[in-house]
Amino acid sequence: MPLRLGLLNFKARDNSALGRFWADALGWDVFSDGPAVTGVGPVGFVWQDPMGFCVCVVAVPDPEAVRYRVHLDLATTSAAHQAELVARLQDLGATPADVGQGDVPWTVLADPEGNVFCVLEPREMYQDTGPIAAVVVHCDDPRAMARFWDAAVDWTLHEVSDDHARLRSATGVGPYLEFIRTTPDAAPVWTRVHLDLLPYPGDDQAAEVARLKTLGATPADVGQGDVSWVVLADPQGHEFCVLAPA
Repeated sequence: MPLRLGLLNFKARDNSALGRFWADALGWDVFSDGPAVTGVGPVGFVWQDPMGFCVCVVAVPDPEAVRYRVHLDLATTSAAHQAELVARLQDLGATPADVGQGDVPWTVLADPEGNVFCVLEPREMYQDTGPIAAVVVHCDDPRAMARFWDAAVDWTLHEVSDDHARLRSATGVGPYLEFIRTTPDAAPVWTRVHLDLLPYPGDDQAAEVARLKTLGATPADVGQGDVSWVVLADPQGHEFCVLAPA
């Protein structure tokens, strides 16, 4: 059966510090904090809960400075909430960021390690997502991305056009996964933020990897070595991992 989107993975110089930032930013808990990996999830989160979604921050020696191909959009419920959240995030160490957005109703910030994210103005469609409105992936063909990801994971395709595509868990819980058209990168780059997919209990990791390859995924080498997860790239070159089931 299709995989589920289990977590968003950040690379960082200091996983503990960045994990604490995102826990405080989202109102979540740090559910694990090791020397190289910090896990952040909703209060009461259980690792590999089939209904859960979390953030993992992984320490690497030197996170590369690249164009950000994946970012978070945070939800707000009112103009006052947006202003309060922006102020609180800056108190936590976020800084204003200019990505050429111009005069827009949302606020663009960077976390303490430079990962860009947005604090959205109130939008009706995001009122029930929790603190993360959407995981946003930049690409040059949202329709192609929608076809791949709609088949790869068990989420429902809600909207697709030449400029935008949007999926969400069939349970109607948690953030959207969105693809927006942007100018393609001049050369392939590794990204500091990527998606990790999980098989459901009882499903076979190798079989799922083989299925993804028939959909257009390709093996990717990001220096991972001999690990329990499998690194692939989607048809537009975005790396992601297929984790081993619990």
